[in-house]
Amino acid sequence: MNRLSACIITLNEEHHLPRALSSLQGIADEIIVVDSGSTDRTPAIAREHGAGFFQRAWTNYSEQKNFAAACAQHDWIFSMDADEELGSALQTSLLDWKKREPKDGVYEMARKTWYLGAWIKHSGWYPDFQRRLYRREAAQFSGIIHESLKFEGKPGRLNGDLLHYTVRSFAEHEEKVERYAALAAQQMYAAGERSWRSAVWFATPWSWFQNYFLRGGFLDGYRGALIAQMAARAVRIKYEKLGQLVRAAGQRDRE
Repeated sequence: MNRLSACIITLNEEHHLPRALSSLQGIADEIIVVDSGSTDRTPAIAREHGAGFFQRAWTNYSEQKNFAAACAQHDWIFSMDADEELGSALQTSLLDWKKREPKDGVYEMARKTWYLGAWIKHSGWYPDFQRRLYRREAAQFSGIIHESLKFEGKPGRLNGDLLHYTVRSFAEHEEKVERYAALAAQQMYAAGERSWRSAVWFATPWSWFQNYFLRGGFLDGYRGALIAQMAARAVRIKYEKLGQLVRAAGQRDRE
């Protein structure tokens, strides 16, 4: 049987963490929680559920997740965010997978998001395949934001949904867009991207059109309209912040 270590990174996740940890019971052979300085009940909740608890000062998402995997005992890692849980069908798939010889080094599964009181079934948010199950020597996370597993070859696929409780309010969505857009701009600048003006004017409306029409956001009702609106806003903010970084660098060069 394949032995499985579930890894979660946290910061003040007392609201979400109990649900995530409960969904792993009977599935994971060990649970690792790596915390970056929670001031709420996150540490106590992790220990109450029998998780191995480690602390590490925050650097970025990829490094936190790779550190969590390094703390694990088993060769197979399931990386899950604190605001996610295993759906019942995915639990069954994982139990079945544990009983057979793995054919792939990395596996993906669909993720379904709960947003403002309903499951989103379109808008580019579903099926939103996530690569989360992997053999430790076959892959590792990279990227400052929207981190992803880097590996060779194609992933296998598990049935069932990873359930995602992304935000509890529209205000939280707005805050998240601002924060992630700033990180994305930093990552783009570090990668050598310097073009931003045309993207502010053209990529922003294209993002809205793509998410609302091409990806079926209109089928999700007013929630789909909000998702398209916020996706376009994220693009605009990202490129505006990239422009700020470019101008600031130019100013330093002139001084």
